[in-house]
Amino acid sequence: MRTDIVKTWADRHHIEITDAQLAQLEAYQEKVLTVNQTMNLTAITDPVDFAIKHIIDSMTLLKYIPQGASLIDIGTGAGFPGVVLKIMRKDLQLTLLDGTNKRVEFLRQVVDMLALTEVECIHARAEEWARTGARYDICTARAVAALDKLAKFALPLVKSGGTFLAMKGAEVTDELEKAKPALIKKGGLIERVDIVEIAEGLTRTIVVVTKAK
Repeated sequence: MRTDIVKTWADRHHIEITDAQLAQLEAYQEKVLTVNQTMNLTAITDPVDFAIKHIIDSMTLLKYIPQGASLIDIGTGAGFPGVVLKIMRKDLQLTLLDGTNKRVEFLRQVVDMLALTEVECIHARAEEWARTGARYDICTARAVAALDKLAKFALPLVKSGGTFLAMKGAEVTDELEKAKPALIKKGGLIERVDIVEIAEGLTRTIVVVTKAK
């Protein structure tokens, strides 16, 4: 992995990252790319692109997550952003949720390999898992669905006063407008919409939605 790119970005954004964390991120990338040869986990295999579009992209959420939070990453796929967030923040209580069992088994291997603690890997759809009564301080979703659909899946999993972090592309104006009725219905309020640069000329939009108390 291009750890130099990750370290430079982290330093620029005042994020402390240790050599041990960089080594874990590198081991994680190697695992993803090895398994990717036989299982469809990612189309991004170039080391520079992987560092920017998977690792750094996931790290953009760090500033929104309070200490000791419980966090569920829905439709987590290969584990982005959840695994990266856990590597960076050992205090997180993490749940990785995906509807494909093969991916969940892969994630369990990753958790064991990296010796991550307080991590659950769950094979279920978000709406199914919500029916169990499970609730979290933070819910994250990256490239899962349009925001109006995401609101229906994600907000039932968020505690009152908690936060839903939706990772979206550069242009979200129309999507936000369309999503407002669904957000309101599920008790969600758009607190802010941030545009974060992950590399020169490349940005990520983070929609911060608060669940009503």
